[in-house]
Amino acid sequence: MNNSLKTVLLLGALSGLLLVIGEVLGGANGLVIAFGFAVVMNFLSYWFSDKIVLKMYRARQVGDDHPVSRIVRRLATQAGLPMPRVYVIPTPSPNAFATGRNPQHAAVAVTEGTLRLLDERELEGVIAHELGHVRNRDILISSVAATIAAAIMMIARMAQFAAFFGGGHRDDRGGTNPIALLATIIVAPLAAMLIQAAISRSREFVADATGATIAGSPYGLIGALKKLESASKQIPLDANPATSHMFIVKPFSGGGILAMFSTHPATEQRIQALMQLR
Repeated sequence: MNNSLKTVLLLGALSGLLLVIGEVLGGANGLVIAFGFAVVMNFLSYWFSDKIVLKMYRARQVGDDHPVSRIVRRLATQAGLPMPRVYVIPTPSPNAFATGRNPQHAAVAVTEGTLRLLDERELEGVIAHELGHVRNRDILISSVAATIAAAIMMIARMAQFAAFFGGGHRDDRGGTNPIALLATIIVAPLAAMLIQAAISRSREFVADATGATIAGSPYGLIGALKKLESASKQIPLDANPATSHMFIVKPFSGGGILAMFSTHPATEQRIQALMQLR
């Protein structure tokens, strides 16, 4: 299935899950409250997420004369994008991300570890990947998905407290419906996390392909992914789990069943997909 179509379907499923939870917990009023809650959180995330995440990682903006800025400007011009703000994050762990509500207000950030690890062609591949996120508006898509998932988890936590204090959904006979309540508290948050992770993985594949087009070749990104995968395990990034989907390689490792919750596809799968673009 096309990754863009998959993203649309997954976002629809995530939004539908939120509305179902609202209906289960509070009928029509619960549905309206859940929808309004998601709208408010989306609005705040849309306008302020870039400032928050850049401050969280103590990113410092660099000038036009910085080597990274020159690469970003050249690739942004090739991609037909406005020049984003460029930041360097003071950490030896190699990684990078893009943020901002739209291409006109975008920012690209790379760590000091990335600058030390990669050669120029590989760095171009990384930056082209991040510009791919900008051009595809993945920052907004990921923010919406993360916000709706967070709303679902918060509503589930509220349902848990309500059940603890004797509240909860009641059936037509006036009694508590334990199945609906259990599904809201346990199943819904897990489903939300799985869908959000699937959306993030699909957007990484798209950004890889877009980045290869912007750079003119997939080989720089392929080389970068190989190095980043290895080095990020040796020098892990102390990242907030809520922002892990933003980075070019996942800050946390996990195999087996944990892979279903991963915000990134396996690096081997990404490299294989890029090799097919030759």
